[in-house]
Amino acid sequence: MPIKVLAPEIVSKIAAGEVIERPASVVKELVENSLDAGASQINVEVQGGGIDLVKVADNGAGIPASEVELSFRRYATSKISSLVDLESISSLGFRGEALSSIIAVAEVEILTKASSDVVGTYMYLKKGDVVRSESRSRSQGTTVTVHRLFHYFPVRLKFLKSVNRENSHIANILSQYALGFPEAKFNLLLDKRPSLQTVGNGDLRDVVNQIYGLEVAQRMLEVKAGDTFGRVSGLVSPPSLNRSNRSRISLFVNRRWVYCPLLMRATEEAYHGLLMDGKHPMAVINISLPAEEVDVNIHPTKAQVKFRHEQAVFAIAEEAVKRALAKAPIAKPRAMSFPATSWAQQGFWMIREKEPISITALPAPGLPVLRVVGQIANTYIVAEGPDGLYIIDQHAAHERILYERILAQWLKREIEIQGLLQTITIELSPREEEVLGINKELLTQFGFTIEPFGDRSYLIRAVPVLVAKTNVIEVVSTLLGSLTSRDSPTLWEEKITQSLACHSAIKAGQQLRDEEMRELIRQLEQAKQPRTCPHGRPTMIHLSSHQLEKEFGRIG
Repeated sequence: MPIKVLAPEIVSKIAAGEVIERPASVVKELVENSLDAGASQINVEVQGGGIDLVKVADNGAGIPASEVELSFRRYATSKISSLVDLESISSLGFRGEALSSIIAVAEVEILTKASSDVVGTYMYLKKGDVVRSESRSRSQGTTVTVHRLFHYFPVRLKFLKSVNRENSHIANILSQYALGFPEAKFNLLLDKRPSLQTVGNGDLRDVVNQIYGLEVAQRMLEVKAGDTFGRVSGLVSPPSLNRSNRSRISLFVNRRWVYCPLLMRATEEAYHGLLMDGKHPMAVINISLPAEEVDVNIHPTKAQVKFRHEQAVFAIAEEAVKRALAKAPIAKPRAMSFPATSWAQQGFWMIREKEPISITALPAPGLPVLRVVGQIANTYIVAEGPDGLYIIDQHAAHERILYERILAQWLKREIEIQGLLQTITIELSPREEEVLGINKELLTQFGFTIEPFGDRSYLIRAVPVLVAKTNVIEVVSTLLGSLTSRDSPTLWEEKITQSLACHSAIKAGQQLRDEEMRELIRQLEQAKQPRTCPHGRPTMIHLSSHQLEKEFGRIG
């Protein structure tokens, strides 16, 4: 087939396909225009999942009558005028593609009035052409109504989901912009049913209340930090308030809602050691940077951004969240229900009851002085404290102790090293060789001496003292398997420290003498974060004296 220039109508459909993926894309583009116009109130009405109708009305600046038709042309915009403007974009929209892409795949009505006009201007466009234009009454602002979306682009209809699914995407878009612009009042009607309504008073916590509920809003911690480079603001959840996915982490850069793996990782790194594996925080974070520090023109839908100084952005975001978490109040005990049963097979008895016994996780960051009572199943240490009974996971507890010890030695560059009387040979895969090459200096600083010995064979001559009596080959293989070339040096250090602590810690099923249990508990009492292991798992559960008395019928 010979090379030829595509017809304008085909070009417009391709461009529209990049910007308008689904009805939620229409809502996003129109809401961004409203916010750029300075609107303080935005009403969105949707019918049929956005296929039948999308209507966005605002009280923004409006479009002058002489510019209404021009606004639907491709690359027509009031937000940039030169290459200099493109290097420091401060508006949400700037490409002039939104309205032109929408009219390429739908029928559109617009009614708008600028402050300079006496009356409003109404236009109806079909297949990209103006079929009606007249003056109509309207207060200042703009209303855009989109009918029969993708009617002239049926291939796109095939890929849309159910009405409920499309509605959920639209609701999510509105929720995100409500979180990003708490000073704007948002109203959303889905098939004539109210779905979202915010007060627009500028209080982010009130918006969180409307979207996630009162309890979440009350428990969220304020984030407020910054320096001459940038500022970070928003709300994050305490560790006790978490989710099994990242759907409730909302990230904004200069108030632009974005998908940003860098900021996502910085946020979650701040919770390291505070959340169990597989758990994620809730967060609404906006990072404000000079416009020239951010490139927002790297994605067709403007959903991603690129930073000029990524490490600085990562550091300022992580530190801001850490500061917020440091000020978190001590959580109240949370109840965990365990069915009472006979555990005679494990070496002790518990009388079977009809109702479960309620046990609480330890609320305080520190530990009281504990007296060891015994060991359960060679895995859990039972101890008595001034406020009840503690059941401690010996592996998780020892892992926490060793983690803090190794970390302290690393910070002082005083890792204890032991040379091996007999060198150990290890075979590495190509990937493991690559990781070793990248991290060899760091592993050496942690006490590992690993030298090449033939094709993909290596000799281990020295290791950290803590792992000298363990399966050294397993330790090294696990380390090389967990590190990747994409990780930052800080994350490499963290992974190595965690792995050394895990492999060196007392194992579940290992019988301990009384003096060993007492020494373990004494060291745990001195740990900075005795409640969790380095992976975020709890090290203990607590059965209070009050709960014991209640279970035995001593109190009502």
